Amino acid sequence: MDKLRDLVIAALAITLTSSTYALPDRVGDFALLDSDGAFHQLSRYRNREALVLMSFDNRCASIDTAIGQLKSLQRDWSDQGVAFGLIDSSGEADIQIIRATKARHGLDLPLLIDNGQLVTETLRLTRAGEVAILDPERLTLIYRGVALESAAQSLANEIAGTADNTIITESAGCELNFPMRESHLATNPDYATEIAPIIAEQCASCHREGGIGPFAMDSHLMLQGWSPMIREVLLTKRMPPTQVDPYIGHFSNARYISDTDLQRLVHWIDAGAPRGGADTDPLTQLQFPDRREWQLGEPDFIVKAPAHEIPATGVLDYINVEVELPFEEDKWIRAVQYIAGDEAVLHHLLSYVTAPREAVQEESPVAVNASTRFLEGYAPGKVDAITFPQNTGVYIPQGHNLSMQFHYTANGRATVDETLLGLYMHDDPPAYENFTESVSGMFRIPPFAGNHAASAEYVFAEDVVVTGLRPHMHFRGKDMKLSAELP
Repeated sequence: MDKLRDLVIAALAITLTSSTYALPDRVGDFALLDSDGAFHQLSRYRNREALVLMSFDNRCASIDTAIGQLKSLQRDWSDQGVAFGLIDSSGEADIQIIRATKARHGLDLPLLIDNGQLVTETLRLTRAGEVAILDPERLTLIYRGVALESAAQSLANEIAGTADNTIITESAGCELNFPMRESHLATNPDYATEIAPIIAEQCASCHREGGIGPFAMDSHLMLQGWSPMIREVLLTKRMPPTQVDPYIGHFSNARYISDTDLQRLVHWIDAGAPRGGADTDPLTQLQFPDRREWQLGEPDFIVKAPAHEIPATGVLDYINVEVELPFEEDKWIRAVQYIAGDEAVLHHLLSYVTAPREAVQEESPVAVNASTRFLEGYAPGKVDAITFPQNTGVYIPQGHNLSMQFHYTANGRATVDETLLGLYMHDDPPAYENFTESVSGMFRIPPFAGNHAASAEYVFAEDVVVTGLRPHMHFRGKDMKLSAELP
């Protein structure tokens, strides 16, 4: 019996051994903005056979030769479903120099900006002019080396479906420097003094018990447990929210995260998210303001929305609620505050001022009636009172009402939401009306259209001061560009 058992085990071992083979190195998903502000994410190229990226450093004397090799590769393979681009790996990108370099070379390729060098590190690129060939579907590295015959062979293997490992060849370009990586390899970023403060400033207001975030970042243990997911959403720019082109001015409420902080977080995670030696865990000590308190004092009028029962699971339709306002004279709103009944499930809420017997159309998330005015909205992270610009207000004519549109997301726990809206009013009419114009049109995306473009415009009939923008897209959207044409 023992001999028979040994034979069975041996046969099984032989079978298992003979079926093993090398696999291409997995790199995971990532995203970067390019020099024109366009957004690029590896997984969004999954309709392509491969994505070829070349590391770029404008200071390297041999970069012109490398670009020429990449152009040659592009000419041979772009019509076979292969996408091409460059990635600035210097960590010191000067956007004007980059744009001038693109113009000088006549490059029609996107040049991705990797100021934190984290994507370059992920691809293990070490020299300017080095090429990485990626499988966007499997998020794997097929080839790393120069853009010559070996790269072409790897592309042929990928298209034929025979690329079963990562091919690495020697590169001869200028060596890339990674000062932050070397510093963090020598001394890990400290959890208590470097990592926890970033989380407290950028993440914890939503990622807390009872918050809209899917998990609480309220201790080192929670952070360590969720660290792979945190790394992924940082590298794909899903978090922090409001990823806008940093080279186009500055938005006061955009949650920018600096390249240095991003490097600290990712390098700390890559080191195993160590706890460090601090006696106290800073994240366990965080205190948050009471979300049920009126930040500007008692409102002049409180709108109490109906109670909505939210099931534990399922995809929920939008809920439209009409609220009659008792005002017997015109009102001007100077500030508003939403207090969510359960912010863990309230994804967003939009409020409009509507005329009698008029309402926001259910099939459209935007107001379409001429007399309808957008009041203000609630969204994840947007929990503070909102004061409109000085000497402005939202106009509510006498006899008008509110239309409120609720969107809930089930989170595995049945609950009831009873949201409040506080209205703060001007004593006297302000000098200017604060209003929002919707410029989006109703449009259809044709089936299988990979890069369908939609556009809309609005012409102001009088002088205005633009105080903010409200770009809004769901997963069907890739990027949005807003521009002003002045007379």
